[in-house]
Amino acid sequence: MIAVLAASFLFNLGQGVLRPAMPLYLQHVFVARYQMVTFIPVVFGAGKWVANLPTGYLLDRLGRRPLMACGLVVIACSDVGSVMAAQFAVFLGLRALAGVGWAMFATVATTATVDAPAVRRRGRAVSLLMMSETSGLLLGSAGGGWLYQGVGMASPFVFEAACMAGAAVVVARAALPAPRSPAVAAPRRRDILGTVLRTPGVLLMGFTNAAIVAIQTGLLVFLFPLYLLNRAHMAPATVGLLVSLSVLGRLVALWLGGNISDRSGRLHVLVPGLLAHAVLLGALTSLTHPVALGLWSLVSGAAAGFVAPLPTALIGDQVAPALHGVAIGWLRTMTDAGQIIGPLALGWLADAGDLPAAFFAGAGLLVATAWGCRRHRAMLPS
Repeated sequence: MIAVLAASFLFNLGQGVLRPAMPLYLQHVFVARYQMVTFIPVVFGAGKWVANLPTGYLLDRLGRRPLMACGLVVIACSDVGSVMAAQFAVFLGLRALAGVGWAMFATVATTATVDAPAVRRRGRAVSLLMMSETSGLLLGSAGGGWLYQGVGMASPFVFEAACMAGAAVVVARAALPAPRSPAVAAPRRRDILGTVLRTPGVLLMGFTNAAIVAIQTGLLVFLFPLYLLNRAHMAPATVGLLVSLSVLGRLVALWLGGNISDRSGRLHVLVPGLLAHAVLLGALTSLTHPVALGLWSLVSGAAAGFVAPLPTALIGDQVAPALHGVAIGWLRTMTDAGQIIGPLALGWLADAGDLPAAFFAGAGLLVATAWGCRRHRAMLPS
């Protein structure tokens, strides 16, 4: 478990550096519009979408360590190629390839985490994994704008490649935990996905995670930095600092969400958390002062972190351990469908109706998701 947490930290440290730098790089190198910027999470999500479920099926056949290490190498190669790409289409293809590597690493890491604890500790285990990820994002986001401005436009990509190489070394030398239950017998493998999807709560949690990630990638990761740059007229280094406050808020709230849900029930935490996040998204469009934006970023990140581990933990509770690999692969496939469709639609709204339209649409999506969870609470485990 420690090796998984360490590798996840390095993995997300590199990802965090790119968060504030990527939109700025695209505007400078490719003169990208809002919708062009949101193409990046779309193609990245498409790469993950393609690879998530196959990774879940291959996990027990090929082994956890080889799949994780291979995914990290794929991302590093994509970063090096991205720096050399002179055409936007080539750049998009390389980011899609990075998404494939991301799926290979993250699906295995999440499955290993969900397998480890009993039900009453699963929320905390998922929170610990997300906290290690968020710690890397926090440090990376804080330094991403400075690295871009002070060292050079290509430096965030080179830094991420180095982080992936370091994480690959950690994984290669680690003894990863074995599955808690034997793999499903070969004659039943064709029905694994059907069994997973028939489990109560699995479909709803997939749609819920898709909505959460659509907001996270489309608004907070890609459009929020441009809001700070173009509407609040902030320098790149300041943009990176404010983005890092969102990650800090997420880090603080992750442990609370997982811990409270272990004691009070997943849905009792999930519904109010989604509604609070929706209110905050709608409030952003009236803010331009740096202090107010800093507080908003911190609190909004906390609202997102409070609910982030709950869909994964609930699916881990409901699905038999022998099916966890396929279940997590399917959950991530649904999540990445949200990453593809959500940012694409939000980027279109930002170009067509200006940035406030995209943030109001995101708030509406979260309200609708919370309502769906509330309506089905009686049919789901709490």
